[in-house]
This record gives sequence, structure tokens and C-alpha cells, in this order.
Amino acid sequence: MAEALDRKTVDDGVPPSVEQQLRSCGLQVTAQRLAVMEAVIATPHATTEELTEVVREKIGTISRQAVYDTLGVFADKRLIRRIQPTGSAARYEDRVDDNHHHLVCRGCGLIFDIDCAVGSAPCLTADDDHGYEIDEAEVVYWGRCPDCRA
Repeated sequence: MAEALDRKTVDDGVPPSVEQQLRSCGLQVTAQRLAVMEAVIATPHATTEELTEVVREKIGTISRQAVYDTLGVFADKRLIRRIQPTGSAARYEDRVDDNHHHLVCRGCGLIFDIDCAVGSAPCLTADDDHGYEIDEAEVVYWGRCPDCRA
């Protein structure tokens, strides 16, 4: 997780550019990678399908497989986070510098970030860690948004 924190700030407190983030992970900067990362930043919690459409609007032709592959590389490098609430397609976000949780509407699927309820990462302490070094805890709050309740 420290590697992700290092990429999210630079010496003067200014967030690094997308190009800097890619280079810091040893990735070549390409138009496709830039467009995919910018799409994730612009549309947090979007599905691969939604991100593919955003990228196509920006750069034209790109295969769905290229977007899937790029998202996989970005998730492996911890540039982005992949979440998959039960019964939902995988979704992606660029908020990787903390251990936040999600609030999901059972009706429409709208997702909100929820800051960690208590303490620092991983926010929860396992009763028995079975020898693991736990660095993340994932909590999903479920409910119905105001529009779906109406």
C-alpha cells in the first residue's frame, strides 16, 4: 500500500500526472493507457463496458479486450482498485490511497465511497488473523437510495 501512497503525492503536495503515475509503475505511456486511466478518474465505480465507451469517445477505436487488459494491469500495479459488489459487474476507481468502503443501492446500483469508520487501514481488526499480515478490509454497506425508496 505504501507504493500507492507514494504515487499519489509528489514533493510539493501536487498530485502526480497520469503520465507520472504510469511511469512510476514502470509502464510505458500510451494513448490507450492514458485514456483508460483518465476514464477511471472521470467516472469512478464505472464498469468495463462504461469505461470502454468513455475511452472510445476520447480516442476512437479500442477493443473491449484492450480495456479489460489495461484495467487488469492497472489493478495489479495498484494504480486503480477493482471492486465487485455481490451481483454486480466489476467496477473500477482510482481511490487507492486509503482503505475506504462502499455504499451500494439495492435498487439502482448507485455506489458511494464511505470513509473508514474507525482508525487507520485496515479499519477492522480480525479476531484471528491466522498468521496473515492484513493490509486491507473490505466492507460493503447495502441499502436503498432516496430515489429508489420513493
